[in-house]
Amino acid sequence: MPTLACVLFDLDGTLLDTAPDMGRALNRLLREQGRQPLAHRDIRPVVSHGSPGLLALGFNLDPDDADYPPLRDRFLDLYRDCQAQDTRPFPGIPELLDWLEGRDIPWGVVTNKPGWLTEPLLAALDLTRRAACIVSGDTLAERKPHPAPLLHACGQVGVAPEHCVYVGDAERDVEAGKRAGMRTVVARYGYIHPRELPAGWGADHCIDDPAALRGWLDPAGHPA
Repeated sequence: MPTLACVLFDLDGTLLDTAPDMGRALNRLLREQGRQPLAHRDIRPVVSHGSPGLLALGFNLDPDDADYPPLRDRFLDLYRDCQAQDTRPFPGIPELLDWLEGRDIPWGVVTNKPGWLTEPLLAALDLTRRAACIVSGDTLAERKPHPAPLLHACGQVGVAPEHCVYVGDAERDVEAGKRAGMRTVVARYGYIHPRELPAGWGADHCIDDPAALRGWLDPAGHPA
């Protein structure tokens, strides 16, 4: 079993609970367009799918629709204005990061969120200086499920992919991690729709809270 050298996290639904602010932005947009706001319980399961998922939920639009680009741009503007209002690390994440750092195991972020949103958000939560790497959705031409962002993160940290674990809450996270040659973990505490079946995604492990990742890694830094 390769020694663990780095843990990489997806952002929305894995490292940070961004659903309150993403939902706030969507409901503000719905009101602007003369529509009724949606309940948080309906918004939360699709937050990991970003603006495409949220605009599909709120407006029944996909990216090929003519109305999609202006609504997406307005949604992102609204979200930028409130993205650090109620967003926090998931319970257990601060302790997990402390645990990794205490063992000199670097951690980083690989997300499809654009950098102009990712970087200010991590800075607002005082996480930028602690992350060994931050790879956003526009860092490269490719995005997850392509493995390139994860391999780019490995290059930044200076570790081999087989010594990394990638944690995410979407099937594309597992696909990207496996294609990159990493061990993969599903964060079932994240934004997983009831119709989704993460047990069938082919991950190496699933966790129901961040503390469980510590239980999966033995004290020597090996996946259990």
